Amino acid sequence: MGKYEVMKRASEVDLSTVKYKAENIKAPHLTGFSFKLFVNLLEAPLIGSLIVDSLKKDNGMTKIFRNTVIPEEPMFRPEFPYQEPEHDVVVVGEDESPIDRLETALKCLPQYDPSRSLHADPVSSFRYWKIRDYAYAYRSKLTTPLQVAKRIISIIEEFGYDKPPTPFLISFDANEVIKQAEASTQRFEQGNPISVLDGIFVTIKDDIDCLPHPTNGGTTWLHEDRSVEKDSAVVSKLRSCGAILLGKANMHELGMGTTGNNSNYGTTRNPHDPKRYTGGSSSGSAAIVAAGLCSAALGTDGGGSVRIPAGLCGITGLKTTYGRTDMTGSLCEGGTVEIIGPLASSLEDAFLVYAAILGSSSADRFNLKPSPPCFPKLLSHNGSNAIGSLRLGKYTKWFNDVNSSDISDKCEDILKLLSNNHGCKVVEIVVPELEEMRAAHVISIGSATLSSLTPYCEAGKNSKLTYDTRTSFAIFRSFSASDYITAQCLRRRLMEYHMNIFKDVDVIVTPTTGMTAPVIPPDALKNGETNFQVTTDLMRFVLAANLLGFPAVSVPVGYDKEGLPIGLQIMGRPWAEATILGLAAAVEALHRHRQTNPDPSTFSSLPVFDHLRRRCSTQLVRILPRVS
Repeated sequence: MGKYEVMKRASEVDLSTVKYKAENIKAPHLTGFSFKLFVNLLEAPLIGSLIVDSLKKDNGMTKIFRNTVIPEEPMFRPEFPYQEPEHDVVVVGEDESPIDRLETALKCLPQYDPSRSLHADPVSSFRYWKIRDYAYAYRSKLTTPLQVAKRIISIIEEFGYDKPPTPFLISFDANEVIKQAEASTQRFEQGNPISVLDGIFVTIKDDIDCLPHPTNGGTTWLHEDRSVEKDSAVVSKLRSCGAILLGKANMHELGMGTTGNNSNYGTTRNPHDPKRYTGGSSSGSAAIVAAGLCSAALGTDGGGSVRIPAGLCGITGLKTTYGRTDMTGSLCEGGTVEIIGPLASSLEDAFLVYAAILGSSSADRFNLKPSPPCFPKLLSHNGSNAIGSLRLGKYTKWFNDVNSSDISDKCEDILKLLSNNHGCKVVEIVVPELEEMRAAHVISIGSATLSSLTPYCEAGKNSKLTYDTRTSFAIFRSFSASDYITAQCLRRRLMEYHMNIFKDVDVIVTPTTGMTAPVIPPDALKNGETNFQVTTDLMRFVLAANLLGFPAVSVPVGYDKEGLPIGLQIMGRPWAEATILGLAAAVEALHRHRQTNPDPSTFSSLPVFDHLRRRCSTQLVRILPRVS
């Protein structure tokens, strides 16, 4: 067909002929005045389209979407074939209350040992307090939610929740937090706590509705056009369990970035090094947990936006199967790649929050026919007893495509430990058409976002967006209806490849990101930046879980030579949250057993962050006696 390429059907492709192609992004890295000029040119009627067309051609998108014939039919959102039930799991009902699910989840965890958890030296190095630590302290009358709330509020007010370098929160109301904490304290005094989440502090990303706060999505204006009438579905579930909702977390504006840069409210800094990004778009959610200020947070993940910041901040982030959590009441509820998921300092806490918020919407139950949710049996500190039979898929050339061998080495070390200690088998796989997957994801998420926001932009709000959001929108507007259909044909094709891979393996393992936390250019703090190479490095391994809807979790596995966290991503079959959580628990136990914290001399932390992390770490120690 002349210059056109006709693809073979996915079922006819010989995987032995697939060659790995390292991504080489051709686009300028701009900040400051040059970035502002670039955006103005992008939005100009004639020259803008020429610039975008050149960028798309240089990066292979023109060839994929205009010069290729794809034989598969379009798949407009993930469609999953029947999945065999998971082994050695506990099945729970979608219609069970969040409180009942939490009770079941607690029975899946190792027995809580207060001497193991609460015995700590007040002057020891930073440590995290888990949900069950707080629950035990409340029930034992060692402290109250109100006491903890006052301490957290004092920390927030001391450092300024909306001021750099700690703009964790976009919206915060101390009186509202006190009101929730007083109600929780009263329940404990009456001997009637609601659940293990009663009195637990949880932060909500600013694209998820949570009364009485507005939902701005990191913008300065969205609340003017979109009022919040009630809690989102997931927040309602957390509130029904007694969780104390701390406020709305900072984020990359409208989720349109992977760094967490936000010039509207200040860019949230990485608690491991405040000269570096947290990762995005759930930047505030990850940083406030990583700093130890609250037990857990909710984020949204449409392109790694839970897993990327979890990986860069050294915490756990869970992306559920598409449709497993109800997106009603979030800015991305109409998307085809997004989910709401928890971020927490431990796998256990992420699991408990997941147990509370899971549950498909009525429409997704009808259309997606989800398998019943299952919990792993984490009855020992080494994870599920079922993990020894797991086959771990590893595409070595892709796995090693990272900016520093520290990343691949740490992840490889954990795989070896899983094999040696648990008997897991590492299986070499090939994942075809990764470049096509990246392109299909860009069009899928970009088209949905642009569709939902076009009325506001047409009303003149476009000029109020940050420059990097405007850059993304200029590119999104260049895609045609034909491009969108082609992307959905690629989605079906890529689904077939991956479901064939899952016939031979149970999970696919990769680093979470292709780089550790990137440095923030000083000029980027005021007006943002465009750096497509950093975006590509951060998103390299996360896209399949979004485009194809698979569950995935990022769990910490160590640090690079600069003391920056490294995460391992575990991606599972559709609806197989229990499998990836069980394996992640084993990874966490192995990492904890061999863990050596980074040398503090490798950090370039500002004193404010050192002080903040010490204050957060000791907030319970100061008001709890030693537990022996």
